[in-house]
Amino acid sequence: MSIEHRAKEYTRAKEVMAAGIYPYFRAIESDQDAVVMMHGKKVLMMGSNNYLGLTNHPEVKEAAKRAIDQYGAGCAGSRFLNGTLKIHIELEEKLAEFIKTEAVLIFTTGHHVNLGVLDTLVGRGDYIVMDDQVHASIVDGSRLSYANKRKYKHNDMQALEEVLKTIPLDKVKLIVVDGVFSMEGDIAKLKDIVFLAEKYQCDVMVDDAHSIGVLGPNGDGTAAHFQVQNQVNLIGGTFSKSLASVGGFIGGSSDVIHYLKHHCRSLIFTASPSPANVGAVLKALEILQREPERRQKLWDNTHRMLKALKECGFNTLHSETPIIPIHVGDDLKAFTYCKLLQDEGVFVNPVISPAVEKGGALIRLSLMATHTFEHIDLAVEKLYKVGNMLEVL
Repeated sequence: MSIEHRAKEYTRAKEVMAAGIYPYFRAIESDQDAVVMMHGKKVLMMGSNNYLGLTNHPEVKEAAKRAIDQYGAGCAGSRFLNGTLKIHIELEEKLAEFIKTEAVLIFTTGHHVNLGVLDTLVGRGDYIVMDDQVHASIVDGSRLSYANKRKYKHNDMQALEEVLKTIPLDKVKLIVVDGVFSMEGDIAKLKDIVFLAEKYQCDVMVDDAHSIGVLGPNGDGTAAHFQVQNQVNLIGGTFSKSLASVGGFIGGSSDVIHYLKHHCRSLIFTASPSPANVGAVLKALEILQREPERRQKLWDNTHRMLKALKECGFNTLHSETPIIPIHVGDDLKAFTYCKLLQDEGVFVNPVISPAVEKGGALIRLSLMATHTFEHIDLAVEKLYKVGNMLEVL
Protein backbone atom coordinates (compact mmCIF):
# COMPACT_ATOMS: atom_id res chain seq x y z
CA MET A 1 0.00 0.00 0.00
CA SER A 2 1.33 3.46 -0.88
CA ILE A 3 1.07 6.57 1.30
CA GLU A 4 -1.21 8.11 -1.33
CA HIS A 5 -3.53 5.09 -1.19
CA ARG A 6 -3.67 5.24 2.61
CA ALA A 7 -4.55 8.94 2.49
CA LYS A 8 -7.32 8.37 -0.05
CA GLU A 9 -8.80 5.60 2.07
CA TYR A 10 -9.38 8.09 4.90
CA THR A 11 -12.86 9.42 4.12
CA ARG A 12 -14.39 10.16 7.52
CA ALA A 13 -13.53 13.87 7.61
CA LYS A 14 -14.65 14.39 4.01
CA GLU A 15 -18.00 12.79 4.81
CA VAL A 16 -18.46 15.21 7.74
CA MET A 17 -17.45 18.10 5.45
CA ALA A 18 -20.02 16.99 2.90
CA ALA A 19 -22.68 16.96 5.63
CA GLY A 20 -21.84 20.60 6.42
CA ILE A 21 -20.92 19.95 10.07
CA TYR A 22 -17.10 19.81 9.93
CA PRO A 23 -15.88 21.61 13.09
CA TYR A 24 -12.10 21.86 12.58
CA PHE A 25 -9.74 24.45 11.11
CA ARG A 26 -12.39 27.17 11.33
CA ALA A 27 -10.76 30.45 10.33
CA ILE A 28 -10.88 33.36 12.79
CA GLU A 29 -10.46 36.80 11.23
CA SER A 30 -9.60 38.83 14.34
CA ASP A 31 -7.66 38.75 17.59
CA GLN A 32 -8.37 35.94 20.05
CA ASP A 33 -10.66 37.55 22.59
CA ALA A 34 -14.09 37.05 24.15
CA VAL A 35 -15.71 37.97 20.82
CA VAL A 36 -14.05 37.12 17.47
CA MET A 37 -14.86 37.68 13.82
CA MET A 38 -15.71 34.70 11.60
CA HIS A 39 -17.02 35.08 8.06
CA GLY A 40 -17.44 38.79 8.74
CA LYS A 41 -19.71 38.20 11.77
CA LYS A 42 -19.18 38.54 15.49
CA VAL A 43 -19.02 35.21 17.33
CA LEU A 44 -18.82 34.68 21.10
CA MET A 45 -15.62 32.71 21.70
CA MET A 46 -16.27 29.96 24.25
CA GLY A 47 -13.54 27.62 23.05
CA SER A 48 -10.23 29.40 23.69
CA ASN A 49 -7.52 28.58 26.25
CA ASN A 50 -6.82 32.31 26.64
CA TYR A 51 -7.86 32.06 30.30
CA LEU A 52 -6.71 35.46 31.52
CA GLY A 53 -7.57 37.25 28.27
CA LEU A 54 -3.99 38.42 27.72
CA THR A 55 -3.37 37.50 24.07
CA ASN A 56 -4.80 40.86 23.00
CA HIS A 57 -3.48 42.92 25.90
CA PRO A 58 -1.77 46.05 24.54
CA GLU A 59 1.23 45.67 26.87
CA VAL A 60 1.75 42.05 25.78
CA LYS A 61 1.62 42.99 22.10
CA GLU A 62 3.98 45.91 22.64
CA ALA A 63 6.45 43.66 24.51
CA ALA A 64 6.47 41.24 21.58
CA LYS A 65 7.19 44.10 19.18
CA ARG A 66 10.02 45.43 21.34
CA ALA A 67 11.60 41.98 21.46
CA ILE A 68 11.57 41.82 17.65
CA ASP A 69 13.12 45.28 17.45
CA GLN A 70 15.95 44.23 19.78
CA TYR A 71 16.56 40.60 18.78
CA GLY A 72 15.00 40.14 15.34
CA ALA A 73 12.28 37.78 14.11
CA GLY A 74 14.01 34.51 15.01
CA CYS A 75 17.03 32.93 16.68
CA ALA A 76 18.41 30.96 13.70
CA GLY A 77 19.45 28.05 15.86
CA SER A 78 18.79 25.93 18.93
CA ARG A 79 19.18 26.91 22.57
CA PHE A 80 22.15 24.51 22.75
CA LEU A 81 24.21 26.38 20.16
CA ASN A 82 23.64 29.94 18.93
CA GLY A 83 19.96 30.36 19.83
CA THR A 84 20.03 31.37 23.49
CA LEU A 85 19.13 35.02 24.01
CA LYS A 86 19.34 37.10 27.15
CA ILE A 87 15.52 37.18 27.36
CA HIS A 88 15.40 33.35 27.34
CA ILE A 89 17.51 33.34 30.50
CA GLU A 90 15.50 36.20 32.01
CA LEU A 91 12.25 34.29 31.48
CA GLU A 92 13.69 31.10 32.96
CA GLU A 93 14.79 32.95 36.09
CA LYS A 94 11.41 34.66 36.54
CA LEU A 95 9.47 31.43 35.98
CA ALA A 96 11.64 29.58 38.52
CA GLU A 97 10.92 32.28 41.07
CA PHE A 98 7.20 32.17 40.22
CA ILE A 99 6.69 28.40 40.51
CA LYS A 100 9.30 28.05 43.29
CA THR A 101 11.68 25.58 41.67
CA GLU A 102 15.47 25.84 41.67
CA ALA A 103 15.65 26.22 37.91
CA VAL A 104 13.54 26.30 34.74
CA LEU A 105 14.27 25.42 31.13
CA ILE A 106 12.08 26.83 28.34
CA PHE A 107 11.20 24.99 25.13
CA THR A 108 9.76 25.97 21.76
CA THR A 109 6.41 24.28 22.50
CA GLY A 110 4.71 22.59 25.41
CA HIS A 111 4.59 19.41 23.35
CA HIS A 112 8.39 19.51 23.09
CA VAL A 113 8.58 19.64 26.89
CA ASN A 114 6.77 16.36 27.42
CA LEU A 115 8.42 14.63 24.48
CA GLY A 116 11.90 15.58 25.62
CA VAL A 117 11.65 15.36 29.40
CA LEU A 118 10.14 11.87 29.47
CA ASP A 119 12.45 10.54 26.77
CA THR A 120 15.51 11.96 28.51
CA LEU A 121 14.90 11.31 32.20
CA VAL A 122 13.19 7.91 32.21
CA GLY A 123 14.88 5.05 30.37
CA ARG A 124 15.16 1.31 29.92
CA GLY A 125 14.21 -0.58 33.06
CA ASP A 126 12.50 2.48 34.60
CA TYR A 127 8.75 3.07 34.91
CA ILE A 128 6.40 5.84 33.79
CA VAL A 129 3.07 5.74 35.65
CA MET A 130 0.30 7.83 34.08
CA ASP A 131 -3.30 8.75 34.71
CA ASP A 132 -5.25 7.31 31.80
CA GLN A 133 -6.50 10.77 30.81
CA VAL A 134 -3.16 12.58 30.55
CA HIS A 135 -2.54 14.84 27.57
CA ALA A 136 -1.50 13.29 24.27
CA SER A 137 1.95 14.89 24.52
CA ILE A 138 2.63 12.90 27.70
CA VAL A 139 1.55 9.73 25.96
CA ASP A 140 3.82 10.58 23.02
CA GLY A 141 6.75 11.29 25.33
CA SER A 142 6.26 7.99 27.11
CA ARG A 143 6.31 6.21 23.75
CA LEU A 144 9.67 7.76 22.92
CA SER A 145 11.09 6.56 26.22
CA TYR A 146 12.31 2.98 26.59
CA ALA A 147 10.74 2.89 30.05
CA ASN A 148 7.97 0.51 31.08
CA LYS A 149 4.57 2.21 30.94
CA ARG A 150 1.75 1.74 33.43
CA LYS A 151 -1.62 3.52 33.43
CA TYR A 152 -4.17 3.85 36.20
CA LYS A 153 -7.87 4.74 36.14
CA HIS A 154 -8.48 8.47 36.03
CA ASN A 155 -8.00 10.20 39.39
CA ASP A 156 -8.45 6.87 41.17
CA MET A 157 -5.92 6.73 44.00
CA GLN A 158 -6.67 3.11 44.87
CA ALA A 159 -5.95 2.16 41.26
CA LEU A 160 -2.70 4.16 41.37
CA GLU A 161 -1.58 2.39 44.53
CA GLU A 162 -2.38 -1.01 43.03
CA VAL A 163 -0.10 -0.17 40.11
CA LEU A 164 2.70 1.10 42.36
CA LYS A 165 2.56 -2.07 44.46
CA THR A 166 3.59 -4.09 41.39
CA ILE A 167 6.77 -2.10 40.72
CA PRO A 168 10.02 -2.89 42.61
CA LEU A 169 11.00 -0.16 45.07
CA ASP A 170 14.55 0.03 43.71
CA LYS A 171 13.42 1.05 40.20
CA VAL A 172 13.18 4.63 38.97
CA LYS A 173 9.47 5.48 38.88
CA LEU A 174 7.95 8.71 37.59
CA ILE A 175 4.26 9.47 38.16
CA VAL A 176 3.09 11.90 35.45
CA VAL A 177 -0.20 13.73 35.72
CA ASP A 178 -2.00 16.79 34.35
CA GLY A 179 -2.70 19.41 37.00
CA VAL A 180 -6.02 20.26 35.34
CA PHE A 181 -7.28 17.66 32.89
CA SER A 182 -7.98 19.21 29.52
CA MET A 183 -11.05 17.17 28.58
CA GLU A 184 -13.18 17.08 31.74
CA GLY A 185 -11.79 20.11 33.58
CA ASP A 186 -11.18 18.30 36.87
CA ILE A 187 -8.10 18.67 39.06
CA ALA A 188 -5.54 15.98 39.81
CA LYS A 189 -5.59 14.68 43.39
CA LEU A 190 -2.04 15.86 43.80
CA LYS A 191 -1.88 15.75 47.60
CA ASP A 192 -2.83 12.06 47.52
CA ILE A 193 -0.45 11.42 44.62
CA VAL A 194 2.58 12.84 46.43
CA PHE A 195 1.65 10.83 49.54
CA LEU A 196 1.72 7.63 47.48
CA ALA A 197 4.87 8.78 45.70
CA GLU A 198 6.69 9.06 49.01
CA LYS A 199 5.32 5.73 50.20
CA TYR A 200 6.52 3.91 47.07
CA GLN A 201 9.66 6.00 46.41
CA CYS A 202 8.51 7.67 43.18
CA ASP A 203 9.22 10.99 41.54
CA VAL A 204 6.28 13.18 40.47
CA MET A 205 5.86 15.35 37.36
CA VAL A 206 2.88 17.68 36.94
CA ASP A 207 1.90 19.21 33.60
CA ASP A 208 0.44 22.57 34.56
CA ALA A 209 -0.55 23.60 31.04
CA HIS A 210 -4.10 24.44 32.15
CA SER A 211 -3.21 25.32 35.75
CA ILE A 212 -0.79 28.25 35.44
CA GLY A 213 -2.78 31.45 35.85
CA VAL A 214 -5.78 29.44 37.05
CA LEU A 215 -4.89 27.44 40.19
CA GLY A 216 -2.77 28.39 43.16
CA PRO A 217 -2.87 31.41 45.47
CA ASN A 218 -0.97 33.45 42.88
CA GLY A 219 -1.92 31.55 39.75
CA ASP A 220 1.24 29.51 40.31
CA GLY A 221 -0.23 26.10 39.59
CA THR A 222 -1.45 22.84 41.06
CA ALA A 223 1.38 22.17 43.50
CA ALA A 224 0.87 25.62 44.99
CA HIS A 225 -2.89 25.03 45.08
CA PHE A 226 -2.34 21.95 47.27
CA GLN A 227 0.74 23.39 49.06
CA VAL A 228 2.98 20.51 47.96
CA GLN A 229 5.64 22.37 45.93
CA ASN A 230 8.44 20.71 47.90
CA GLN A 231 7.05 17.24 47.16
CA VAL A 232 6.76 17.62 43.36
CA ASN A 233 9.96 16.97 41.40
CA LEU A 234 9.03 18.45 38.04
CA ILE A 235 6.51 21.12 37.04
CA GLY A 236 5.88 21.68 33.35
CA GLY A 237 3.61 23.97 31.40
CA THR A 238 2.89 25.89 28.25
CA PHE A 239 2.81 29.52 27.21
CA SER A 240 -0.18 29.10 24.90
CA LYS A 241 -2.87 29.39 27.54
CA SER A 242 -2.72 31.95 30.35
CA LEU A 243 0.67 33.25 29.20
CA ALA A 244 -0.62 34.46 25.83
CA SER A 245 2.04 33.10 23.48
CA VAL A 246 3.62 29.83 22.29
CA GLY A 247 6.23 27.70 24.02
CA GLY A 248 6.72 25.60 27.12
CA PHE A 249 8.83 25.09 30.22
CA ILE A 250 9.96 22.53 32.76
CA GLY A 251 10.95 23.42 36.32
CA GLY A 252 12.90 21.27 38.76
CA SER A 253 16.15 20.97 40.65
CA SER A 254 19.25 22.67 39.26
CA ASP A 255 20.88 19.28 38.66
CA VAL A 256 17.93 17.90 36.68
CA ILE A 257 17.62 21.04 34.56
CA HIS A 258 21.39 20.98 33.91
CA TYR A 259 21.10 17.34 32.81
CA LEU A 260 18.20 18.16 30.46
CA LYS A 261 20.17 21.01 28.89
CA HIS A 262 22.85 18.57 27.77
CA HIS A 263 20.77 15.50 26.88
CA CYS A 264 17.25 16.52 25.81
CA ARG A 265 16.84 15.99 22.07
CA SER A 266 13.67 18.07 21.70
CA LEU A 267 15.62 21.02 23.10
CA ILE A 268 18.99 20.48 21.41
CA PHE A 269 17.62 19.77 17.93
CA THR A 270 14.85 22.39 17.79
CA ALA A 271 15.11 26.10 17.00
CA SER A 272 14.75 28.39 20.02
CA PRO A 273 11.51 30.13 20.99
CA SER A 274 11.27 33.32 18.96
CA PRO A 275 12.02 36.69 20.58
CA ALA A 276 8.43 37.86 20.10
CA ASN A 277 7.06 34.81 21.89
CA VAL A 278 9.42 35.19 24.83
CA GLY A 279 8.83 38.93 25.12
CA ALA A 280 5.10 38.35 25.20
CA VAL A 281 5.39 35.70 27.92
CA LEU A 282 7.56 37.92 30.11
CA LYS A 283 4.95 40.66 30.01
CA ALA A 284 2.02 38.23 30.47
CA LEU A 285 3.74 36.76 33.53
CA GLU A 286 4.15 40.26 34.95
CA ILE A 287 0.47 41.12 34.38
CA LEU A 288 -0.67 37.77 35.82
CA GLN A 289 1.09 38.62 39.08
CA ARG A 290 0.16 42.29 39.34
CA GLU A 291 -3.53 41.85 38.43
CA PRO A 292 -4.95 39.01 40.58
CA GLU A 293 -8.41 40.38 39.84
CA ARG A 294 -8.18 38.73 36.41
CA ARG A 295 -7.98 35.31 38.02
CA GLN A 296 -10.84 36.20 40.36
CA LYS A 297 -13.02 37.23 37.40
CA LEU A 298 -12.17 33.97 35.65
CA TRP A 299 -13.40 32.03 38.68
CA ASP A 300 -16.51 34.21 39.02
CA ASN A 301 -17.32 33.37 35.40
CA THR A 302 -16.63 29.68 35.99
CA HIS A 303 -18.93 29.44 38.99
CA ARG A 304 -21.70 31.29 37.17
CA MET A 305 -21.45 29.08 34.09
CA LEU A 306 -21.30 25.78 36.00
CA LYS A 307 -24.28 26.73 38.15
CA ALA A 308 -26.37 27.81 35.15
CA LEU A 309 -25.56 24.73 33.08
CA LYS A 310 -26.43 22.37 35.93
CA GLU A 311 -29.71 24.21 36.52
CA CYS A 312 -30.54 23.72 32.81
CA GLY A 313 -29.97 19.97 33.15
CA PHE A 314 -26.64 19.63 31.35
CA ASN A 315 -24.19 16.92 32.38
CA THR A 316 -20.88 18.73 33.02
CA LEU A 317 -19.14 15.58 34.29
CA HIS A 318 -16.48 16.32 36.94
CA SER A 319 -15.58 19.87 35.90
CA GLU A 320 -14.37 22.20 38.65
CA THR A 321 -12.34 24.67 36.56
CA PRO A 322 -12.80 27.04 33.58
CA ILE A 323 -12.73 23.96 31.32
CA ILE A 324 -16.34 22.84 31.21
CA PRO A 325 -17.48 19.80 29.20
CA ILE A 326 -21.06 19.05 28.23
CA HIS A 327 -21.79 15.39 27.61
CA VAL A 328 -23.38 14.84 24.18
CA GLY A 329 -22.73 11.16 23.43
CA ASP A 330 -22.66 10.68 19.67
CA ASP A 331 -19.76 12.06 17.63
CA LEU A 332 -21.91 13.38 14.79
CA LYS A 333 -24.29 14.97 17.25
CA ALA A 334 -21.33 16.81 18.80
CA PHE A 335 -20.35 18.09 15.32
CA THR A 336 -23.94 19.18 14.69
CA TYR A 337 -24.09 20.91 18.07
CA CYS A 338 -20.96 22.93 17.20
CA LYS A 339 -22.34 23.91 13.79
CA LEU A 340 -25.74 24.99 15.12
CA LEU A 341 -24.14 26.93 17.96
CA GLN A 342 -21.88 28.79 15.56
CA ASP A 343 -24.97 29.64 13.50
CA GLU A 344 -26.33 31.09 16.75
CA GLY A 345 -23.12 33.08 17.25
CA VAL A 346 -21.28 30.90 19.78
CA PHE A 347 -17.99 29.05 19.17
CA VAL A 348 -17.34 25.81 21.09
CA ASN A 349 -15.12 22.77 20.49
CA PRO A 350 -16.12 19.13 20.00
CA VAL A 351 -14.29 16.28 21.73
CA ILE A 352 -14.87 12.88 20.16
CA SER A 353 -13.39 9.37 20.24
CA PRO A 354 -10.61 8.39 20.61
CA ALA A 355 -9.96 11.48 22.79
CA VAL A 356 -12.90 10.18 24.85
CA GLU A 357 -14.52 6.76 24.92
CA LYS A 358 -16.83 5.88 22.04
CA GLY A 359 -20.27 7.21 22.86
CA GLY A 360 -18.82 9.79 25.22
CA ALA A 361 -18.50 12.78 22.85
CA LEU A 362 -18.41 16.18 24.51
CA ILE A 363 -18.84 19.85 23.80
CA ARG A 364 -15.93 21.60 25.52
CA LEU A 365 -16.25 25.16 26.79
CA SER A 366 -13.30 27.27 27.97
CA LEU A 367 -13.89 30.47 29.90
CA MET A 368 -11.85 33.67 30.00
CA ALA A 369 -11.44 36.52 32.45
CA THR A 370 -12.56 38.87 29.69
CA HIS A 371 -15.98 37.23 29.38
CA THR A 372 -18.73 39.31 30.95
CA PHE A 373 -21.69 37.86 32.82
CA GLU A 374 -23.76 38.90 29.78
CA HIS A 375 -21.52 36.70 27.61
CA ILE A 376 -21.98 33.79 30.03
CA ASP A 377 -25.76 34.17 30.12
CA LEU A 378 -26.00 34.44 26.33
CA ALA A 379 -23.89 31.32 25.87
CA VAL A 380 -26.08 29.36 28.29
CA GLU A 381 -29.20 30.55 26.47
CA LYS A 382 -27.85 29.34 23.12
CA LEU A 383 -26.52 26.08 24.56
CA TYR A 384 -29.94 25.40 26.05
CA LYS A 385 -31.75 26.25 22.81
CA VAL A 386 -29.61 23.99 20.63
CA GLY A 387 -29.38 21.34 23.35
CA ASN A 388 -33.17 21.04 23.38
CA MET A 389 -33.25 20.72 19.60
CA LEU A 390 -30.71 17.88 19.72
CA GLU A 391 -32.15 16.26 22.87
CA VAL A 392 -28.87 16.63 24.76
CA LEU A 393 -30.42 17.76 28.08
